[in-house]
Amino acid sequence: MTDSPVALITGGGSGIGAAVARRLLDAGWRVTVTGRGEERLRRFAKELGEPGELLTLAGNAAEFDDVTTAVERTLAEFGRLDTVVANAGFATGDSVAEGDPAGWTDMVLTNVLGPALLIRASIDALKETRGRIVLVGSVAGFVPTPGNLYGATKYAVTGLAENTRRQVTDWGVGVTLIAPGRVETPFWDSLGSLPPGHLLTADQIADSIVWALGQPAGVDVNTVVVRPLGQPN
Repeated sequence: MTDSPVALITGGGSGIGAAVARRLLDAGWRVTVTGRGEERLRRFAKELGEPGELLTLAGNAAEFDDVTTAVERTLAEFGRLDTVVANAGFATGDSVAEGDPAGWTDMVLTNVLGPALLIRASIDALKETRGRIVLVGSVAGFVPTPGNLYGATKYAVTGLAENTRRQVTDWGVGVTLIAPGRVETPFWDSLGSLPPGHLLTADQIADSIVWALGQPAGVDVNTVVVRPLGQPN
């Protein structure tokens, strides 16, 4: 197992991040997951039987010191880094014309600055393994929604993915943007209720991420948009 691949997933204690972690652990990877909630991370590790291939670290995805520490701890524990998954993010659910700005700063920093900090902190290790950066965006980063600042942050992630790809591809590092439609995850807790209609599961989005990671050497899958049937926008 000492040469098995290693992934670092932000926001990995629940939802899509946790589903990706489970898939990769089952496939023989070693995985670090980070999140703000230490208790949630402990529960996640306990649910999985506290495997030695899993490292959980509490930290803020929008704080460079925390992100750098997560990369350094991963390298110290597992000796390499093959993939980072920038999954941490949330929505305030209000609009720029009528919403409460009190929650906007944290959302923008987590959703936009967070992925950029993860790229910066991990790129040297990913160069060594010719690894992959996975950014979890959203269809909201392609389809405008009236007054939706969350959507604007995901437009930024869409741009960050392509801007990053154009720089790191010459270094042998791949970049994949996964843009889900409506997914049944704890993401909706802060918004009060699930949206109407059919929803994807976190496991289905995890399948798309693992599929992208499993492509042959030299293949760079860049943008995957995954909607549930029946979601028109």
